[in-house]
Order: sequence, then structure tokens, then C-alpha cells
Amino acid sequence: MTGTELPVLVVGDVHGDLQRLFEALKPYPPDEVRTIFLGDLVDGGPFGVGALRYARDRPNSEVLIGNHEVLMLWALRDGSRLSFWAGNGGELHDLKELEGDPRLQAWLRERPALLKLEDGTLVQHSDNDFYGRLLKPGEPDPVRAINRELRRLLASEGEAELWDILSPGKVFRENRGRLERWLATMGARRLVHGHKPHTRPRPDVYHDGLAIDFDGGLSRYRKARYRRQLPVQASVARLDLSAPWSRS
Repeated sequence: MTGTELPVLVVGDVHGDLQRLFEALKPYPPDEVRTIFLGDLVDGGPFGVGALRYARDRPNSEVLIGNHEVLMLWALRDGSRLSFWAGNGGELHDLKELEGDPRLQAWLRERPALLKLEDGTLVQHSDNDFYGRLLKPGEPDPVRAINRELRRLLASEGEAELWDILSPGKVFRENRGRLERWLATMGARRLVHGHKPHTRPRPDVYHDGLAIDFDGGLSRYRKARYRRQLPVQASVARLDLSAPWSRS
């Protein structure tokens, strides 16, 4: 099978916990699944750059950019942002490691913001519609257009704007109408995201299946954000591509 024909495995926020990521992926050999990382592999735990390299090198994998990758690139370029980045979980040794790896930097700046699967599922890191600020009216392919604009901003010192776009969360959980309008704008049938933690033992399906949250608090190092440490299956699971679409 080609990569797009393989079952889809979604990986939520890792936040530097490489050991727990290994544990979560052990049942899923990379030649048997198409792995999609939702971003925020860095910050909070000690192995963020290691997680990036692992995700980059895992066969049949795609990696989206999260707000913490944007923040790390911002701190790398602008030393005045170091304290802000560190206050959001940044690890100085990770930054030094990234600084010494220009190839990884270039790869990270090319990561997409959005991905639309063959079944019409829209995949993005943050659960908000602020991505639409990167979209000009009349674009025939909004996913491609947003990804193109994101890469342009990363190449032209636009990290502050991207941080403001990617950081807000729970927009859709609190407003189903905004979710439905965003899906219509993007020509998608449902949304898969990470970014804001849920408290269920499996990825949290809400609004009658229109959205699925895969941020189950995988990282032990950021567990203060969560009510309790959830099983790895709360963040890493196969995506059912046959699930019906319902707006009822």
C-alpha cells in the first residue's frame, strides 16, 4: 500500500516526552500506518528536539506545526523572546540543539499548518478558526493557500502573528456554529486537532462527531495542565475514516 492508503494514526501533543511517545507508538509499526503528528512536539519536557527528529524520520509520517514550534523558532531568531519561550516550557538545551542543526530548522519551517485527508477530514494543531486570517478571498484551495502563507511568515520574521493565530484554543468546543462555518470554508466534513487537553481515556469526540481532540496529555512533564495522567491511548489512536458525518 502507498502512504495514503494505510490506516491513519494520529499523535497528539508530545511536549518533549520521547519515552512515552515510544511507548504509545510501539503497537504501530511505521510501515503499517500513516502517522500524523499534530504539532507541539517541543517544550515542557527534556526531549523536544529528539521528538522532532523522531517524527521527521519515522516512515510514512506527516508533521504539522504547533504554536510551540513557532515559539521555539521565534526564540531561536530573536533572543529577546527567550524568557517568554522559557516561561512556556522551553528547554535551553533543546534550543541549542536546534541552533546547531540547520537542516532541522529548515525542515521545521516547511511544516504545514493544515492537512486535509482523502475522506474530507481536516487536520490542524489548534482548535480555532484564526487560521482563516492567512486566507485571501477567492482561493480555490484554502488548505494549500494557508500553508503557503504560514511558510512565508516563518521565512520573513512573522512568528508573532503566527503565535497569535495558533495559541487560542477551545474556540470550537465552546461554539459549534464557528466549527461548522470553518468546516464549510475549508470544504471539510470534520476536524481533528490537539492543543487543548481533554480528560477522557480515548480521543475526545464532540459536537456529534464533527471534532476530535487528540491532546490527552501525553507528556508527564506537562501534567500540571491536566487533572490526571491519562493513558497513552488518549493521545495516540487510529482514526476511523469510515465514521459517518453528522451535523444533526
